[in-house]
Amino acid sequence: MKRLLLAAALSAQLALASTAAFAGAADTRFEAIYKKEWQWRQAQLGTSDEDNDASGNQHQLPSVDAASQAARLKVWDDVLRQLDGVDAKQLGAQNQVNFAVYRAQVENLAADVRLRGYEMPFNSDSSFWSNLSFMSRRDMRNAEDYRAYIDRLRDVPRYFGQNIDNMRAGLGRGFSVPRAVLDGRDVSIAAVADLKDPSKSNFYEPFKKMPASIPADEQARLREAGLAAIRERVVPAYGQLLAFFRDEYVPKARTTLGAEQMPEGEAYYRQQIREYTTLDLDPEQIHQIGLEEVARIQGEMDAIIKQVGFKGPPQENTFAAFLKFLRTDKQFYATTPQELLDRAAWISKRVDGEIGKVIGTLPRGRFTIVPVPPDIAPFWTSGRGGAGTYWVNTYDLPSRPLYNLPALTLHESAPGHALQGSLAKEQGDLPAFRRETYISAYGEGWGLYSEKLGEEMGIYQTPYEEFGRLTYEMWRACRLVIDTGVHHKGWTRDQALAYLRDRTALSEHEVTTEVDRYISWPAQALSYKLGEITIVRLRAEAEKALGPKFDVKAFHDALLSEGSVPLPVLEQQVRAFIAKSAQDKPKAG
Repeated sequence: MKRLLLAAALSAQLALASTAAFAGAADTRFEAIYKKEWQWRQAQLGTSDEDNDASGNQHQLPSVDAASQAARLKVWDDVLRQLDGVDAKQLGAQNQVNFAVYRAQVENLAADVRLRGYEMPFNSDSSFWSNLSFMSRRDMRNAEDYRAYIDRLRDVPRYFGQNIDNMRAGLGRGFSVPRAVLDGRDVSIAAVADLKDPSKSNFYEPFKKMPASIPADEQARLREAGLAAIRERVVPAYGQLLAFFRDEYVPKARTTLGAEQMPEGEAYYRQQIREYTTLDLDPEQIHQIGLEEVARIQGEMDAIIKQVGFKGPPQENTFAAFLKFLRTDKQFYATTPQELLDRAAWISKRVDGEIGKVIGTLPRGRFTIVPVPPDIAPFWTSGRGGAGTYWVNTYDLPSRPLYNLPALTLHESAPGHALQGSLAKEQGDLPAFRRETYISAYGEGWGLYSEKLGEEMGIYQTPYEEFGRLTYEMWRACRLVIDTGVHHKGWTRDQALAYLRDRTALSEHEVTTEVDRYISWPAQALSYKLGEITIVRLRAEAEKALGPKFDVKAFHDALLSEGSVPLPVLEQQVRAFIAKSAQDKPKAG
């Protein structure tokens, strides 16, 4: 009997050893795939924009011509084939998450090239030419960093030329940004193209304050080389782009609005939905979710109007009258850009004093608050945040209401994007492809959820600020309706404008800027509310399952500890958190 037991034990040990060896082999194979591809990808695409805080010392901008795109697609298709040979169930727990994130990442990269998304390299919110200026805002620590930067400046004509060729090909097949949203989009191009003094360019900013470790004579040489690159290469390239944009792109741009009205449009829109939401939802489902959310939030907004005792003129819709009051009363608007920045900083500092009550692990990285650069401000959103920076748009102050500022600040700084982005970068155990990747459904969902956290932290001090939070939530719910309305149901621009204008307290400038953004950037607008709905649902599930064991700080740490992940992966993580927390012994009171 003892021999049988020993044999059984030995057999079990051998089985475990075999399984461990198999799992180790699967992990090794998977890690070799992603490490090789990531290194290659950085060499291919690595550059600096507003979502990348790397200093970057590459001497060239990416090659974006059709041949380079085809070569990349070949690599990514081969990577997907290799991933098909990896049994994800045999991977270790951490690599199972890595696999889910990485595969979706490569699938989206490949799909975008396959559908020739590179032939439309801009939208009304961002563009290859405006993103380029962000490389001037990265740290340059030594002379080599400056030489690499100067080489990239000298490479702008080639980079722009390839993008122009791509846009021309898109025009030829009816794949373009709609004509309806192009007016004025050349302002940011003209700002550089018409430059007379290269030292006044944003591209010259890094040369104005150089590290003392660089000898003075070398600093002088680098400054002169920088000026020459801007004067001889950058400004003429923007001039050629401006001529193309005005003389060719705008006149030939498509007159339709919806993504589904373009060639391969249905496939393109569905892929955009998959990329930005990480969910397999069709446009009709999303549209209905949006309608339900709009109706729910409207009830909460009406309750606040009743709370403040607002009475509009007789015979006028009370809600419409209240929106007019908010949009026009001077008490709700800053009179100087600095006042707006100061108010944002004050809100951020108040959050600092409360955030430890809802989040356990805070990042070491800090963020600063700066105005949106003037060359892109007219068509940018009210603010934007990332690791290290919260940009506040001070352009057109009458369109930047103060009652929205607490929600905006919570979303863009802390506990929103700036905090989440810093935490993600500090997760040293995660592979680089995760630390440096932003998944919109997760990131924007967390940002919108952060606005709700402001209630728990006591950040909203007046009913008007609470209405501002609701108008921001309504804004994101309207996106579900408008995006699918335009790109799937055939809505007109005026129809979309009216829908957003009539349901939020956004200014007319913001309404127009936002709708044009949705028209020119299909499906990105869907990520916010769908991500937030998922997080709110998972929190309710955790609270119900754990009861008195629920710890809000631990819950948020579980959400934030893995960086950006697809929403289905987030669900798995939260359920694992619930299971572990249920087994933990209660903390001593």
